[in-house]
Amino acid sequence: MSEGTMQRRAQREQPERAKRLTRVLVCAAAVPVMLVATGCSSDSGPDDGGGDKAASASASASPSPTVQAAAYRTLPEACRALSKKTLEDLAPKAKSGKEGGSDDVASRASCSWSSLDNNGVKGSQFRWLNVSLLRFESDTTRGPGDKLAQEYYDKQVREIRATPGAKGLNAQAVTGTGDEATAVRYDLKKKEGTFKQQTVVVRVENVVVTLDYNGAGLAGDKTPDAAALLADAKKAAKEAVLSVTRANGPAAASGSPSAPASGRPSAPASEAPSASASGKS
Repeated sequence: MSEGTMQRRAQREQPERAKRLTRVLVCAAAVPVMLVATGCSSDSGPDDGGGDKAASASASASPSPTVQAAAYRTLPEACRALSKKTLEDLAPKAKSGKEGGSDDVASRASCSWSSLDNNGVKGSQFRWLNVSLLRFESDTTRGPGDKLAQEYYDKQVREIRATPGAKGLNAQAVTGTGDEATAVRYDLKKKEGTFKQQTVVVRVENVVVTLDYNGAGLAGDKTPDAAALLADAKKAAKEAVLSVTRANGPAAASGSPSAPASGRPSAPASEAPSASASGKS
């Protein structure tokens, strides 16, 4: 084959090789693009965000637990829960009330008054008065505030009826005071004399009021009349309940038609306390 023929053949083959090389490079360049596309398609499957969206939709479809808001959101000042006249009648020699310790006076409060009327050689008349207020909040786990208050009310009455050393104990329902009320009376003998104890426990909505009132004739003075002490205790307990409703606004105190029959304002639900600061002399 002559040199000229070989040169012409090489010239013809050169474009063909260039075309084949171009096709190979194009295919080679297309491979990573396909791999990348395949990889992205694999990463964007149902496990990437799809499960979270489904879970979110499912969670939003499930309603959150709710509970009726507690009726009363606060408490009155315990040492002002009773009027000046009532204090003069029940504890005439008491100079001022002694406020009980509390880390949350809107949920737990108490105040006590001690009165000693010293008649010299004729003896003395002693009176002790205590009012304890305990408010329960509604809680999604434990239940509505009024139900929690009722459970505590029942427990409080049981414990008072089981007072060690109580003599002649008598318990009776009290009408016209709060949603439910019980009065427990008994005698308690101490070295100073015989004390006539009266305790009135009242539940009004989500608040429990415990009023203790006892009296004794000391140093030879006559023992006070238990029936009169009980009447005074019932009157004072009713007054303390009224103080609770007044502390929660005019609608609660008046039972106006614009509010529910119980005079309940709205309030957020939270954990309620579980103990009272009640005490006895």
